[in-house]
Amino acid sequence: MNKNLQTLDVDLRKTKTKSDLNKLRSEGFVPGILYGEIDKNITLSIKKTSLDKFLNSSNFMSTVITIAVGGKNYKVLPRDVEFDSLSNQPVHVDFQTLNSNTKVQVWIPVKFLNEEKCPGLKKGGVLNIVRRKVELNCPADNIPAELRVDLEQKEIGDSIKISAIKLPEKVKPTILDRDFTIASVAAPTVVAEPETTAEKTDEEAQASDGTETQTADASDGTKQDAKGQKIESKKEEKKSAESNKSADKKK
Repeated sequence: MNKNLQTLDVDLRKTKTKSDLNKLRSEGFVPGILYGEIDKNITLSIKKTSLDKFLNSSNFMSTVITIAVGGKNYKVLPRDVEFDSLSNQPVHVDFQTLNSNTKVQVWIPVKFLNEEKCPGLKKGGVLNIVRRKVELNCPADNIPAELRVDLEQKEIGDSIKISAIKLPEKVKPTILDRDFTIASVAAPTVVAEPETTAEKTDEEAQASDGTETQTADASDGTKQDAKGQKIESKKEEKKSAESNKSADKKK
């Protein structure tokens, strides 16, 4: 986080009702609360423009900051931010006080280095990111800002496991039962289009020839039947004519 974003100035909040909170928000402030290893929880009022600068940083929820309130400074960790469902503007924020003995679970962003030098990516491979953030158990005074993955020597087929990332002292992932994958350099996916050809396959050609032969045979049979019918018809006509001729002679 930017060094200018290490201290957040807040005021003590004295609101008691929901209408008081709405009035506070309409005046450009966000209500909050500070809890943890203190005598009692402290209700806060935070200027929205100041809070927005912190929220716009990539790792706000995993960064220890200092809150100055009531003449005292507290090392705190943001634990929850509530946003309005319609405007997506912050409406409440929680902070937890920390000391050197406090252990916290935080999500830390993963940063990939030297993508332009990665031989696998140069060959057309694709960086397949499985986890953009990793949840870690950390001492409050030793929370890493990011986890770095160097891709300079990664080839197609290589995977980056959590064991390959150097973690600060006493920092461990919350998942301990397996060496889980952070990312991999995968081969490019190529979709092969079916080849089209005007030529028929041997089976298609044979099937076609067989169909043509059957059609030709059927056609020839039909022609022969028609020819036979014509011959029989002529015989019948000749026979009828001769019969008529014989009858005329008798007369």
